[in-house]
Amino acid sequence: MAKVVFVAPFAMDSTLRFVRAAAQLPEIQLGLLSQEPFERVPGDLRKHLAAFHRIQNALDPDQLEQGVRKLAAELGGEVDRLIGILEQMQEPMAEVRQRLGISGMDLKTAANFRDKARMKDLFRKHGLPCAQHCLAENAKTARDFARKVGFPLVGKPPAGAGAQNTFRLESGEELNQVLQSMPPSPGKPMLLEEFMTGQEFSFDTVTVGGRHVLSSISQYFPSPLEVLETPWIQWCVILPREIEVPEFADIFQVGRKALDAMGMQEGLTHMEWFRRPDGGLAISEVAARPPGAQFTSLLSYAHDFDFYQAWARLVSTGHFEIPERQFSAGAAYLRGQGGGRVQGLAGLQEAQKAMGDLVVEAKLPQEGQPKSSSYEGEGYVIVRHPETEVVKDALRQLIGMVQVEMH
Repeated sequence: MAKVVFVAPFAMDSTLRFVRAAAQLPEIQLGLLSQEPFERVPGDLRKHLAAFHRIQNALDPDQLEQGVRKLAAELGGEVDRLIGILEQMQEPMAEVRQRLGISGMDLKTAANFRDKARMKDLFRKHGLPCAQHCLAENAKTARDFARKVGFPLVGKPPAGAGAQNTFRLESGEELNQVLQSMPPSPGKPMLLEEFMTGQEFSFDTVTVGGRHVLSSISQYFPSPLEVLETPWIQWCVILPREIEVPEFADIFQVGRKALDAMGMQEGLTHMEWFRRPDGGLAISEVAARPPGAQFTSLLSYAHDFDFYQAWARLVSTGHFEIPERQFSAGAAYLRGQGGGRVQGLAGLQEAQKAMGDLVVEAKLPQEGQPKSSSYEGEGYVIVRHPETEVVKDALRQLIGMVQVEMH
């Protein structure tokens, strides 16, 4: 039986869903390493844990190593795997794996995924299409890049996760303001990229033993950055049922080459890419972790297969059962206009009548719920059907009919 340590710094619902999946696997003994006290672990999960240990800072490799050693003693032997889903944890976990001789992603590969400038340098080296970029360690380098590429630009920290720390710069004046408020330095550089236009997609891939055995396409309406910048937008994402079609042939080829260049050997990855107006494609970035924002649930619904447990089994034991894509699935994200708290939902009854049995999962905003700081919004509805056009139509109706009222 494999001895596995799951690093979950915080008891977030999204993280605990993966922890539960791992804890319920009969072929592993699971130890949980967290910054939270044991009392914060839900009761239904505690009974499945073989060991628990609390540390102050899960991002500190020294503390992480000490915690793994203590859990190893409780589990009665050396730890076979060290796993976690948060992007910020990938490098610290890789360093501890290296120190203790634990199987899994090594530090070099983790750095390739975590450092977005290093990532794009690798893409360029291997002739893979991506946004023009610059890792600016001073204001002059940033301004020189802006003159070369032109505006708008996208700014982000080199080790950013998702779109939360990403912003758009429309002019030299806005760039100067950012350079004054957050002056780049060799120790804290700023990553600047060309602003890519076109339709945004994701390319999610399962890799086993260096082979990319399953991939999925998701399409965003609109892009996450536009959603962040426009608080009133209701947005959605769709997974078409048919993806091995001519229009996606290039991303299957380029995406897999990119993962090879990064050194991906095992796990689930989430790649964001653009279809440019001229028909070409460009990779935005890729993360070596399961996707967030209910994407793992969408993968599960599209394949009628539990990707939470499948991921846990893969990174714990190296085994993965390849499912068939049977449905199209999509999510509509419910976002209130303005700040404050949720007052109610308008159009819900009408939407329920229109959707019927298409809805397979929902998390509806609750009265009194505070405004979300995430682009995911205050709630979501997931729909599924064998026909992609039926799912598209349902999503259009949902974001048009349901409105989150704030006060």
